[in-house]
Amino acid sequence: MNGENPVLSGPCLCAVFSGTRSPMRGFITPERAERIRSVLAMRQRDLSLVMDNIWNPHNVSAVLRSCDAFGLFRVHLYYTTEKWPELGKKSSASAKKWVERIGHTDAAEMLGVLRESGGQVIRTGFSETAKPLHAFDFTKPTAVILSNEHRGASPELVELVPDELYIPMQGMVQSLNVSVAAAVILYEAHSQRRRAGMLESPDFTPEELEELFLEWSDK
Repeated sequence: MNGENPVLSGPCLCAVFSGTRSPMRGFITPERAERIRSVLAMRQRDLSLVMDNIWNPHNVSAVLRSCDAFGLFRVHLYYTTEKWPELGKKSSASAKKWVERIGHTDAAEMLGVLRESGGQVIRTGFSETAKPLHAFDFTKPTAVILSNEHRGASPELVELVPDELYIPMQGMVQSLNVSVAAAVILYEAHSQRRRAGMLESPDFTPEELEELFLEWSDK
């Protein structure tokens, strides 16, 4: 064998599988390579969500799927009173691989990161000072805090984040499941950014895109 990998070497494989080389897994198909590059070209790194002690694994999985669908590059995980839930392999594996997750336990430190370069931080809620979703400008760098399913926003985040949004509703029930709320918020943000032309060019440099392509090719 002369030290060659019997799976990745040989004229037969090269003739049949003329794809793109991945440094860890060998080759990927041209179709998958194109899909990865097209998705990365639409990823937005200055729009993110913060999961504030969301404990239900089904909700967490659904939020991650929405993040992937609407082109978020990363989410922030603020877990101080709840544990990060174990996610089912089938329901979330296809999404959690493609969305970067950053953990936090210090509210002030996290908000300092999110507010760098003038970024706005908004939390969901229903206080008298809350504004409707469409009143916010999501073309700005933005992080939206999604609150715990039962207790609402963590007290320290309420104290440090005055801006609050709600989703206008016309029914008898005036609240949505947190994962549904995430999808509605991200759709509004995505729509505003699309109308502003923000999705017409990549948010990453060519060098960053190439590095991410190689990383994603091995997932």
